[in-house]
Formats: sequence, structure tokens, C-alpha cells
Amino acid sequence: MAKLESMERSIPNHAVGRGNDPTCGESDAVFPWWSITKTVLAAAVLRLVDSGRLSLGNLYMDRPYTIRQLLQHTAGLNTYGGPPYRAAVAAGDPVWPVAELLARVKADRLIFDPGQGWAYSNVGYLFVRQLIEETVDMEINEALRVLVFEPIGIHRTRIANTPDDMAQTHWGNPNGYDPRWVYHGLLIGPPSDAVDFLRRLFSVQFLSKDAASAMKSAHALGGAITGRPWKKTGYGLGLMIGEMERAGLAYGHSGVGHDSVSSLYCFPELPDSPVVAVFGQGTDEGLPEFEALKLALG
Repeated sequence: MAKLESMERSIPNHAVGRGNDPTCGESDAVFPWWSITKTVLAAAVLRLVDSGRLSLGNLYMDRPYTIRQLLQHTAGLNTYGGPPYRAAVAAGDPVWPVAELLARVKADRLIFDPGQGWAYSNVGYLFVRQLIEETVDMEINEALRVLVFEPIGIHRTRIANTPDDMAQTHWGNPNGYDPRWVYHGLLIGPPSDAVDFLRRLFSVQFLSKDAASAMKSAHALGGAITGRPWKKTGYGLGLMIGEMERAGLAYGHSGVGHDSVSSLYCFPELPDSPVVAVFGQGTDEGLPEFEALKLALG
């Protein structure tokens, strides 16, 4: 089982570090957010919707799926991350150009008709990244700073672009991992920034009521997942939404990369609606989810 060396912070008043090298949530220690990045990308799109520059019902570049379907993984797109991809990452090969990636995964061939199924798609969120960049004419790091982080008051989290960026994270980068293998972008930042982001995400000053409602509107996926704390599962717009054991409703996102896992959740039915971020080593997403649940209940 993966070993948890994590950073957690729960607002309003809970900060705990665990593992052999504990670091509390107020520290400057930086961790890879992995797919928590998807929630930030979705928030950026919804800010553009609120400003009238995008509409969730619009088709993406005249393709047969909408922006909403991209955000909710209902577009019918394939994903990447299979054996050839993992082998290339492990070998330290140069990152494939986007066109090569899309050709390898046959991104132009849908695996179901848009809106008629659900399949987690990193390719879909690559398209979300491109949509944001094209709409605001900025590369993704600057776009997220302007659309999301500055309005929320976050200043330390950013996109990792090089192996040296990854070397600055808490566990370093002994294998020289290139974060550009995460084609939608990989955020790195302190746990306190993750908590502040999710805590402030649904404030009326940041998202309109309609945008917040759309983001939380979940596509039901099913029941319990073996080895994880979920009793019911669903997916909103860039949000994992469901019920966890003993805590009821939970929303946020989990993530896994080549050597670490992440978990960021709000538990709105518990007293004070705690928000908890947990980062750990290994590839078991259930581990930080159970730890986040334990901290929320504690």
C-alpha cells in the first residue's frame, strides 16, 4: 500500500501534518495537484460563461459535443494514459506533440454519441485548456491567474512547465518527470491554496448563482467504489460529487500522477462545512480520500 506523507488543511481551524516529514497546511511546501487542476479549469470556463464570452451549450469548435459535455466527461471522447503512454513517460522520452497524442488516441473517433454516456477523458480537458487559451488569448498559466487565482486571492499556485518546476515540489523529482505529459496542465501549489480555492469557489463574488448550480449539477455514476470511501458517485462540471461514508455529501476532486496522489474535498453536511486537502505518495487514490474523510470527521 502507498505510504501517506501528506499535507492537509481544513478550514476553519484544523491544520495537521502527517508522515515522516510532516508539513502543516500553512507551509510553503508545494505539491502536484494532478486532476484537481480540472476543477480549476472548469472554474475558469464558468467565469468566461458569466462574462458572456462562452456558453455551456455551444458546440466546441463545431464538433458534435458541447462545452458542458467536455467539462462533464459526456462528450464521448477517448482518453490517454495506456501502456504506450506510460512506457514513454517511464523511459523519459520527449513529450509527444499534441497532434501526435490526438492521433495516437484517435481523438476524432467518439466512443459514444455525445450526451449518451460517461467516460473520464483527459483529452476532453486538453480541449478545455485550448478553449480557455483561445478565448482569452493567453497561455494557460496566465489565463488561470487572471480568471481564477487573482479574483480568489491565491498567489502561489501555478502551472508546472519543466522538470525543474517539479523538482521544487515536496518530494522532488528524482526521475526527471516532465509535467507537460499532463496535457491539460499540471498545477503545483501549497495545500492551503487548494483549500482556499474550494472554499471560495462558490462565493457569489466569484461565480454567479446559475454558474455555481451548473457546476454542481451531477451526472450520476453509481454506488460504492472498492477501496475508496464513496457510497454514491457522480460528476458535475470539473467536480467529483457524491456521498462518502459517515459524512454525506462531498464534492471536490481526486488525482493521481506518476508517483503521487491528491485529494481536495468539501463536506457541506458536516459542522462548519470542512474543506480538506491531502497529498500523498504512491498511486492509490483511496488513501488521500480516506485521510480527507477522517480529518473532516475529526
